[in-house]
Amino acid sequence: MAQFTNQARLAYNNSVTNSNIAIGEILEVLSATKTAVRDAYAQNDSVAYIISIVNSGTTAFSGLTVTDNLGSYAFGTETLTPLTYVDGTLRYYVNGILQASPAVAAGPPLVITGISIPAGGNATLVYEAEVNQYAPLEATGLITNTAAISGGGITPITVTETIGAISEPLLTITKSVSPVPVTENGRLTYTFVLQNSGNMEADAASAAVITDIFDPILSDLVVTFNGATWTEGPDYTYDPTTGLFTTVAGKITVPTATYVQDPTTGVWLTNPGVSTLVISGTV
Repeated sequence: MAQFTNQARLAYNNSVTNSNIAIGEILEVLSATKTAVRDAYAQNDSVAYIISIVNSGTTAFSGLTVTDNLGSYAFGTETLTPLTYVDGTLRYYVNGILQASPAVAAGPPLVITGISIPAGGNATLVYEAEVNQYAPLEATGLITNTAAISGGGITPITVTETIGAISEPLLTITKSVSPVPVTENGRLTYTFVLQNSGNMEADAASAAVITDIFDPILSDLVVTFNGATWTEGPDYTYDPTTGLFTTVAGKITVPTATYVQDPTTGVWLTNPGVSTLVISGTV
C-alpha cells in the first residue's frame, strides 16, 4: 500500500492561499518474490532463479518488464556482473501453465518484456544464470541479485535474493612417476600433488583417503607427506602381495585456497592450497 499527498493553491487579487493537504492511499495489487533454487554457489555453477508475481486485484496487467541486474556491483569506477544469463533457459508460466517465451535481452542487465498477469492470477518466471569470474569465492563471498518489475502503469516492484559461496574443500589430485625408464631392481618414485581450490581446509575431519595399486609391486617403501616421513600403520597401510596402498583416513590434509581480485580487470583469481605425498620403493 502506497500513500500519496496532494495540496492545491488558490491565487486571487495578488493573494495566495494553500488548501489543506489531502492524503490518499493506493492499494497495490501486485506482489512479487524472488528465490534461488540453491542458496550457495561455486565458480561455473548454474543457479536457477524463480520470480513469482501475484495479482490480487480484479484487473489484468500486461506489458510488464522484469529487469534483473544479475548481481552487478561497483568495482572502482567499473561495474562488474558475477552472473551470466544462460541463453534459452527462461520458462514463463501463467497460473501454472507454460506460455510462449517472452522477449529476452541477456544483458547485463537481463531484461524480460511482455509479461501479462490475469486478474486474480499469477505469473512465474524461471531461468538460470551461470556464476562467472567476477563472483567472489572466499567463505564470506555473496551474490546479491535484484530484479525490478515495471510497466503497465504499476508502481515498480523490487525483489532481491542473496546467495553465498559454498564453504567446502574442492580437491584435485595429479600423479607423476620417476625415473622413466626405471632399471630392474631400481628405485621408483610416485609423487601425488593434491590441490584445494575450495575456501575451506581439507582437514582431518574431511577424512580424505588416497588409494593406489602399484604395478609393478614395490618393496621397501619410503613415504613422506609434505616432507615429513610417514610410518606404516598409523599413517598408511600397504599389502606387498597385491601392491595396494591406502592412506589412513584423516591423515591427508590440504590447506585452503587463497583468492585475489585483479585490481585492473576485477577477475577473481584462485591460488590453490597444495600438499604433496611422495612414495618410493624398489621395483
